[in-house]
Amino acid sequence: MENTDEQLKKMINLAQAGDSQAFASVYDLYIGKIYNFIFYKTLHQPLAEDLTSQTFLKAWKNIKQFQSGSFSAWLYSIARNLVIDHFRAQKEFLNIDDCWDLQASDDIFKEVDDRLKIEKIKTAFSQLNSKEREILILRFWQDLSFKEIALILQKNEGAVKMSFGRAVNALKKEMPLELFILAPLILNLWKKIN
Repeated sequence: MENTDEQLKKMINLAQAGDSQAFASVYDLYIGKIYNFIFYKTLHQPLAEDLTSQTFLKAWKNIKQFQSGSFSAWLYSIARNLVIDHFRAQKEFLNIDDCWDLQASDDIFKEVDDRLKIEKIKTAFSQLNSKEREILILRFWQDLSFKEIALILQKNEGAVKMSFGRAVNALKKEMPLELFILAPLILNLWKKIN
């Protein structure tokens, strides 16, 4: 049986030739990961759904431009750029890269039960810069390799590892690392109750 990398290459080649069923298979492989990545950056379910949809529409429209390398990194880059473009259009955000730098008057977690520890995660995350947050999300919550993260962020792998190490050390001062690693589960619970 063929390995999944070979199957993915075949599906991408077929999609580039106009096969929408092949692209649907690629979509099925990545929809959950791309949605979660966008949700963790926006913390807004309808927005994450919309930007995920836009990501795949843009990928389908531009699939012929993908040449080689990591398809996953190409897809994450599209998603990342759409999130940045969205926040760039929103003046009330301090940082256009993600939602973690909301102005103090915007307390989107007010209704969340204290036992979910969202405030602790938000506080700890706000101490990091947006690149560090993004690296942690991609590494811990999306389980991407440093090489893939470097491709997505268009940085060298060594710089990504160094930023990752600094971010983990800073995060450990603010909260138990276990809580951060479990944060996607906590955020998903929050997503379900809102």
